[in-house]
Amino acid sequence: MADISEDRANLTNVVKALGEYLTSEESDMLQKGVQFLAMIVARSPQEKLNSQSARVLTSFFAGKLDDSVTIKPALEGLASLASLPLLTSAEVNNIAQALFAHVKMKAITQDVRFKVFSIIDSLMAFHRDVLRSMGSQFIVGYINLAEGEKDPRNLMVAFAIARVILIDFDVSDHVEGMFNILFCYFPITFRPPPNDKYGITTIDLRMALRGAMAATPTFGPMAIPVFLEKISAGSRVTKKDTLQTMASCLPVYGSALARVSARKLWNALKLEIFQPVDSETEEEALKAFQVLVKTIYTDEEAAVESNEDVQGFARDACEECIQILKEPEKSLARPATKILCAFMSTTPSVARYTISQAVPHLVSLFHNPDEISSRPATLVLLAELTNAARDSMLYQASHTSGAEPPLTPYKDDVLGILSVGLTSTNTRNMALAGLKAMASTRNLLSDEELAFIVHNVNQIIEGNVDEFDDSSNDVLEVLSTISEYAPRHVADQTLPLLFSSLPDQAPSRHSASERAKIWRTLSALQTVCTQQELFESLVIRLTTKLDLLCFPLSEQAKIISEDPEPTAAYAHMILKTLADTLSIKVKQRHADVPKYIDRLVSNIFNLFMTSAFMSNEQAMVATDSRLIQVAAEIVTLVVQSLPIQRQQSYSNGVCKAITVGNVADIAHGFQKTVSTRHLSLFEVSSTSNERNLMALLAAAIVAFYKEISLSLGNIGEFLDMLLKWVLDVADNDLQRYSALHIMASILNRHVDELSSFLIDKLDVFWDKEISNQTLPNERRIRAISAWIWVTKALLVRKHPLAMTFSERLYNTFGDETVGWEAARAIGDIASPDPVFTKVNHAEIKVLFVQKYVGVVLPQLINFAKDNEDPIKQTASLVALTSLIKVIPRGAYVHQMPQLIPLLLRGLDLPDADIRSNVIDTFLAAAEGDTSEKSLVSEHTVTLVNSMLRNSKVGEMTSTKVRISALRYLAVLPSIVRYDVLHPYKLTVLRELAMVLDDPKRAVRKEAVDARTNW
Repeated sequence: MADISEDRANLTNVVKALGEYLTSEESDMLQKGVQFLAMIVARSPQEKLNSQSARVLTSFFAGKLDDSVTIKPALEGLASLASLPLLTSAEVNNIAQALFAHVKMKAITQDVRFKVFSIIDSLMAFHRDVLRSMGSQFIVGYINLAEGEKDPRNLMVAFAIARVILIDFDVSDHVEGMFNILFCYFPITFRPPPNDKYGITTIDLRMALRGAMAATPTFGPMAIPVFLEKISAGSRVTKKDTLQTMASCLPVYGSALARVSARKLWNALKLEIFQPVDSETEEEALKAFQVLVKTIYTDEEAAVESNEDVQGFARDACEECIQILKEPEKSLARPATKILCAFMSTTPSVARYTISQAVPHLVSLFHNPDEISSRPATLVLLAELTNAARDSMLYQASHTSGAEPPLTPYKDDVLGILSVGLTSTNTRNMALAGLKAMASTRNLLSDEELAFIVHNVNQIIEGNVDEFDDSSNDVLEVLSTISEYAPRHVADQTLPLLFSSLPDQAPSRHSASERAKIWRTLSALQTVCTQQELFESLVIRLTTKLDLLCFPLSEQAKIISEDPEPTAAYAHMILKTLADTLSIKVKQRHADVPKYIDRLVSNIFNLFMTSAFMSNEQAMVATDSRLIQVAAEIVTLVVQSLPIQRQQSYSNGVCKAITVGNVADIAHGFQKTVSTRHLSLFEVSSTSNERNLMALLAAAIVAFYKEISLSLGNIGEFLDMLLKWVLDVADNDLQRYSALHIMASILNRHVDELSSFLIDKLDVFWDKEISNQTLPNERRIRAISAWIWVTKALLVRKHPLAMTFSERLYNTFGDETVGWEAARAIGDIASPDPVFTKVNHAEIKVLFVQKYVGVVLPQLINFAKDNEDPIKQTASLVALTSLIKVIPRGAYVHQMPQLIPLLLRGLDLPDADIRSNVIDTFLAAAEGDTSEKSLVSEHTVTLVNSMLRNSKVGEMTSTKVRISALRYLAVLPSIVRYDVLHPYKLTVLRELAMVLDDPKRAVRKEAVDARTNW
């Protein structure tokens, strides 16, 4: 090959050298010669083949197709030549005729047949004009070759070739032949064998065949009877496939055939809609019905000027459905309405005609005093039609511009009926669904009509609380929809109503109903106020409420000081509402979020900082750590939405607050205390309440872009100061984790500037703070927490030192005091967290968890198998369970045969969390298990006994563990063969009967499910 590539030899030399091998009468020698030549041709660069060599080789290989000894290598040779652009029409003809004349497809194996299809596929790709010029000779030859093929891989190629022939060739004389070699496979029932190396699925074959069946309109007259037969007599899978195929084919087969066949098709489809075998088949039948209508009427659309112009099939089918709707409470009314709704998304003229027939009929029914009992059913059907009318506008928008909504002529009647429906509880939800559809139909309702809907909906809010609860979701959906188009009406009518129901003072501890009412109101505000104008009102009103709660008048302050919990709970609700609404806006990428850095975040800082400063003199609600955590969520959501330039200027104020205690740039609001006070986070004189404010500052820093320049002086020294503060000063987890989040975020984004910091941690910090057994355990555990966050910061960006930091933890596995903490840290390092996320602009590389697991998991397995140091071995089991709990199943499932014995030992450890992790791992692994290929069959005895033991309240106090154990017991029958489990059936049922007396209802429920499965 090297000689040919470097022009020291050519294919002619190869042929001469092979000599007698290519002409020998001995089968073995001849086969080897042809095979060797075919291999040389396949590996030769195309530019080394000229026209003469291509002609000679083509003729040679084609001549060897009539010999069963040489047919396979000859086909391999032709496969290499078929894609050569330099082949002339004579050579292409030669190849095709040789295939048709000499290849007997039934006499050769499937892989050899694949070569035949591959050759034709290459000729089709590179020399289609030549094949087309062969006319009937090629088409007949291909039909004979393809007939009777059964191999899925070959069929994929055969269907693709057939589609090209049907589209690009004149097949008028061979329609029946092409039809026979395709429709004989319909519908596809193939199921891929286990571990199919080609990966061909049933769906692949169906789509390939469907593409060929829909390639020519000439198939239509023969295809329709086939479709009708398969729909009426087929299984569920066959029905669904047929309906989908028919929907693909009808537009190609054309409107003339669709019109002629419409009645037969309608009768078949109608049966699948009115008496569906399942919801999927019903849905596919409706889609096929829509395609049928579109195929018939799309070409006539321009000629339709009035409803009277809609004739034929659509008119008949519509009238048939209207007749059924005369009894809206009957079971056939819903499917009839679905058909009418399907009409709505066909053509504009058919949609208008459908509305003109259905809506007046339903309006008349609703107003008929003799049909009062059927009003709920009538409203359901009307709401569905209104939805369909709205959706039809989406279809028309892509085909026409400025089209009038089909519901316009009838909107007054429909709006009136739906408004009446609001007044009764048994019709309210249907009416609200219809109003939502009308409100979301563009250009349908006027501004006054939208205001009218808001007014009527508000009456529900003002009415009976229980009635509102029953329909609250639907009410809020209507208001949210209107707020997108006309927020002024919601702002003027609904918001004052909701805000007025929020008290200025918290209800007492025992006023549960009042708290529930507040929460309902706040939830409603959260749903309605995502739109820009409404959210601004929400922020103003709720921050004002917060100020009233957190800085009460002296008399109220005394009451709050005696029992601050109710007021803290109310303030927490308000903050949570703001945070959750902001989260929705951020996910929807609302452009107004950044402006709340000044309008909301500065107020948040002002409120909490003022409260911290004043807490020395009196009890302050806003010093509650739970409130600070929710406030921190708000800060992060807004800061992460800021553009880089604004983040840079804001970061200067944050850094100033941290380094010199000046908060004037980031805290503004009603209270002016912050302008005269100094934040002393790192000073000895600081209070715990002041130090808690680290959480708000951390919430801003974790969301900074990596490009932000931080005014913190020497960053390494600043991080060292933070670490020292975590170990020596911070007095609660909120403070410690806030500082660690700042440290980790800065390290993640600026690691290139912090190499000396990292080296110091490896060389000094580890020995001084973690491995030093003379230190108090609490301090060492806090140091391990710091180590986790340093490692996380490095791991997510795949820094080379990440594995060095994580593997250093192995050194403490043998330490009896902190060994388990270090072991749990192995899992904590890989666990998801709210700090290192894309929305926070952290430096994150793809597949970092997989890389980590690939290194750490084998090491832990080896440690857990090592019996020399029992303490280290047990810690390794803890590390394994901690790691597996937080990683995807795919990252460890290949190791399950080795992991199962180790995990079983973990079930004997006294720690309930570890046991829970182990059982959850078994549950996760069971998702891919089958009884034929169960990973746990050989451990059945141990698993059954262990799960039974962990499900009893007398032996396991943790409810979580008991529930997990029972869930796994319930799964076992589906993943372990019956003959393996049967010997333990009586024991399991007897033990589970005892668990049915568990004091916890959730445990008893799982016990019932497990007992049923056994």
